[in-house]
Amino acid sequence: MPESDPARPEENGMADGTPTQPAAPVPPPAQSVYRTVSKNTPRALRPILALDDFEDAARRRLPRPLFGYIAGAVETNASRTDNRTVFGEWAFKPNYLIDVSRRSMKTTLFGEEFKAPFGIAPMGISAIMAYRGDLVLARAAREAGLPMIMSGSSLIRMEEVAQEYPRAWFQAYLPGEPARIEALVDRVAKAGFGTLLLTVDTTTLGNRENNVRTGFSTPLKPGLRLAWDGAIRPHWLWNTLFRTLRHHGMPHFENSYATRGAPIIARHVERDFGARDHLNWSHFAQIRRQWKGRLVVKGILTGHDARRAAEEGADGVVVSNHGGRQLDGAISAFRALPEVKASAGGMTVMMDGGVRRGTDVLKALAMGADFVFVGRPFLYAAAVGGEAGVRHGIELLSSEVNRNVAFLGLQSPREIGMGHLVRVAGVPTPAEMAAALRGAAPA
Repeated sequence: MPESDPARPEENGMADGTPTQPAAPVPPPAQSVYRTVSKNTPRALRPILALDDFEDAARRRLPRPLFGYIAGAVETNASRTDNRTVFGEWAFKPNYLIDVSRRSMKTTLFGEEFKAPFGIAPMGISAIMAYRGDLVLARAAREAGLPMIMSGSSLIRMEEVAQEYPRAWFQAYLPGEPARIEALVDRVAKAGFGTLLLTVDTTTLGNRENNVRTGFSTPLKPGLRLAWDGAIRPHWLWNTLFRTLRHHGMPHFENSYATRGAPIIARHVERDFGARDHLNWSHFAQIRRQWKGRLVVKGILTGHDARRAAEEGADGVVVSNHGGRQLDGAISAFRALPEVKASAGGMTVMMDGGVRRGTDVLKALAMGADFVFVGRPFLYAAAVGGEAGVRHGIELLSSEVNRNVAFLGLQSPREIGMGHLVRVAGVPTPAEMAAALRGAAPA
């Protein structure tokens, strides 16, 4: 018999009689999870490697008044700035040598499963920033398995968006009179939305000096300045404005009330914002009696208001300072989270404001948010690349969340808590200290 090769395994063992272990299955290469730019990515989107990149691209694509409307806030921009800088006051405490190969980003919100712990926040006049903007956002969210919130300050009828994406939510600004409130809520229900958000931080109009400086108003006033701003942005002029006018006519504010509102461009027409400074919790109670679906309050920043919302029958709150566009100097949503969470009584707590990275999403979840919404970057993405742009933005943020969940030694974003964070700058609030004491240390 020929001698066995000692370096070659035999059928049931090694040549010296040592049994062999069955070969472990080779996992697929993890790198494929994070390849967010590929040959299938449209050429215009290939330089976009993070959500922040969309802002610079949109600045070059949109007329100055429209870009300024998205980017701007109020007065000194203090709240908008703090929405971003606050995330830098906290650092992660990761754990390693943990098997995270079976991690999942799936998140349950109001009993529905979504594919990531973030969604698309409501943004007004999206359809003048990108062709059929609200539908673009809805389709991208539907494909990605994420929630999308339609703004009440939108230029496409809510019925079209609800038909395109039945899981979309609708955000409403309360009309000033009970009869108009009832009519709007009835229309939202008939459109088929299952979740209604009431934005409560619009007691009066914000002092948006930036809009004056850039020439923005609602409606936009036709004139030489507006014409020039559009003419030097030919891609927007032909592919958004003229295309919209040709196929759909002049856009109007379709969803502020139960009936159609003002056109987006008009010389002598004024938009009816309606007085809201008299609205109170009794108006919320009226809506709660009428609305049979999920009811969420957006704009909550204090534990007191969160507790009251729960007492009045809200299903959830969105902690938000309106992107810094209402009260300048208002606390950021991230700073408000511990106090709101402690007072919510088990109610679903969501947040928006300043989120640009997967690390921001995870820090917000650790601070107490059940879910996170992202606004400006996805509207920039729609302006730059349409539906493909929004899909690309979602993929970028999803990959960052996935990657950073792995670095933290977690199987799911749901596992993160205050024990994974440490404050590295700033002064802790009493609510933060209490939350830190309650938070369990990571395993």
